[in-house]
Amino acid sequence: MILTTTPTIEGRPIIEYKGVVFGEVIVGVNFIKDFAASIRDFIGGRSNTYENELINARNTAMQELSSRAIALGADAVVGIDVDYEVLGQSGGMLMVTVSGTAVKLGY
Repeated sequence: MILTTTPTIEGRPIIEYKGVVFGEVIVGVNFIKDFAASIRDFIGGRSNTYENELINARNTAMQELSSRAIALGADAVVGIDVDYEVLGQSGGMLMVTVSGTAVKLGY
């Protein structure tokens, strides 16, 4: 499965558009992670805890997008867009949404 943010794939013509596909993940950040991140914020530097949570959420959303494209019989997803949103009253939830167009490629 080819996943790309570009609208085309060089050297591979798109022969069929299968439809728009999505991958969504909503994750909560727990007290322990918040505490560790607050210490990092206080002393400075990067928050590996939040970065790892973000990376995992994005990877999971991309895997979901890929699985949905495969279910449609696609070879690739083009024009992928990744969006992040903070949810919840205290901003304790992170939503990662990826979307793109599932396509069948020629040779």
